[in-house]
Amino acid sequence: MSAGRILIVEDNMDTYELVRFILEKNGYETFLAMNGRDGVNAANKQNPDLIIMDLSMPEMDGWTATRLIKGNAATSAIPLIALTAHALPSDRKRAFDAGCDEYITKPMDLLDLLETVNTWTKQTG
Repeated sequence: MSAGRILIVEDNMDTYELVRFILEKNGYETFLAMNGRDGVNAANKQNPDLIIMDLSMPEMDGWTATRLIKGNAATSAIPLIALTAHALPSDRKRAFDAGCDEYITKPMDLLDLLETVNTWTKQTG
């Protein structure tokens, strides 16, 4: 049985593979969207238990995608974790203002990421 279904919205394949590896090793099912637009569509179609969102991506950035996901009644309750290289306090505020529930900066501590995912999937699962 899966620990939960997680949508990873990330345009960097190295980051995706690292996050995917740690999550799948711990029982999560993952799927990928490579830009914000695809992330919004995947959130609507797949109804994941949690979303991990990069903020700087082509097509549509993560801030915009987050606002759309959190602004849609069908997806607004899905916990959303920003995973980003944007580490300034103003970037953090912008992410929370867009609707992110948590904020993790790159390079990330994988155990910290896993603990955060575990916390949010237990809150909603």
